[in-house]
Amino acid sequence: MPKTPRRHQEDLASLFSLAFSALNEELHERLNELGFGDIRPTHGFLFQGLVPDGATAKTLVELLGISKQAVSQMLDYLEERGYVARKPHPSDGRGKLVVLTERGQALMKAKESIYNHIESQWGAVIGNDRLQMMRSDLKRIIQSVSEGDLPKKLRPSW
Repeated sequence: MPKTPRRHQEDLASLFSLAFSALNEELHERLNELGFGDIRPTHGFLFQGLVPDGATAKTLVELLGISKQAVSQMLDYLEERGYVARKPHPSDGRGKLVVLTERGQALMKAKESIYNHIESQWGAVIGNDRLQMMRSDLKRIIQSVSEGDLPKKLRPSW
């Protein structure tokens, strides 16, 4: 764990943040090694919105909570690099559906493989049973937050 003041290593928010940063850093180092060095962490949120069948730009705006212009810029960037394509929407003659290309699908497969490797490493550190308990506990927390009285906008990560 990085050298940070002790108080920042004890609160849960900091621990989640540091663990996520470690995971994200390893993910992007390995993606770079595999030829996906032009992908940035912020793109992961958008890719999650495209799995499995694509999405409209409007859906991505709602999912990401950013402006239509920002989504359009991200899509332009990813389309120029061959990760996504805009196709006619099958049920809306005026609309476009953003889908993963073969390169985008290869990126998602690489991401899954890297995540599996990282999870195996974490399982070796804390034990696979504890890792599965942590996954289950986090799912329960997320479910309780999303089912609470106040509407919550939970956004995916990679």
